[in-house]
Amino acid sequence: MMEPFRCIADLRGELMESPVWDDRRQTLFACDIEGRRIYEIDLDRGPLREWSFDSKVASLGLTESGRLVVALSREVVLFDPETGSQEALWSAFDEPATSRLNDGKVGPDGAFWVGSMDGRPEREPISRLYRVTGDGNASVKADGFRISNGLAWTADGRTMFHTDSRGPWIDRYDFDPETGGVSGRKRIRDLDEQSGRPDGGACDAGGAYWSAGVSAGVLNRFDRDGNLLEKIPVPVPAPTMPCFCGPDLTLLAITSHRQVPGAALDAAPLSGGVFLAAASVAGAAVHRMRGV
Repeated sequence: MMEPFRCIADLRGELMESPVWDDRRQTLFACDIEGRRIYEIDLDRGPLREWSFDSKVASLGLTESGRLVVALSREVVLFDPETGSQEALWSAFDEPATSRLNDGKVGPDGAFWVGSMDGRPEREPISRLYRVTGDGNASVKADGFRISNGLAWTADGRTMFHTDSRGPWIDRYDFDPETGGVSGRKRIRDLDEQSGRPDGGACDAGGAYWSAGVSAGVLNRFDRDGNLLEKIPVPVPAPTMPCFCGPDLTLLAITSHRQVPGAALDAAPLSGGVFLAAASVAGAAVHRMRGV
């Protein structure tokens, strides 16, 4: 069983996402997609710094150099939190103007994996999953999604999980951590509004997949075959992504959003904040992008 979550950053962001634990700095980075901001958060002291962008900030990851790799609406950039400088990495996103980049993470192969989403209400299955390397090249690794989401890898780097928030479902792939090759795609779980549409995800050290049930106010923990191991209530109606953090990765942070009906927001005014609890199991470490 997990301890109750407590709010460590009362940001009230419109759409907080993509929490990433930086083991060097011992701080958490996260973004507000709609607020066009990145935050640096200390687990004890709360928000330390924030940066504003001209575009929506969809997701982010760590790099070997200490910069952040950041997916904006229609490009991937390198951002230096010490100087505030940006450098374009990949600007060849050519999907329709109504689409944008969404969930992204650095994989065990040292590349930045980022999916896209159809921004129209109908959410057609036109979106893709890209692999962006440090030299600025990108390849499409899968397609046919409505909202690509939920990227996470097991600790050995040989299994990748990926979701479609509007599928809504979870897929598992065999993953080659040396080449970034994916194969053996398998649907392991179908979900719905009541069980929790799958938003962002994370893996624990035992290989289980933790999924933010954004429509149900829960975290769902599944085994590699999609069997539900644990359903954990959270203090907000719309959790968006879990992230293992702390020196030994035994704490779990979650981001959340405020795009919920008024009554739900009145009942959970800290929606859009970042929350923290002691986890029931340690997490799998995240990776840094190579060559940048």
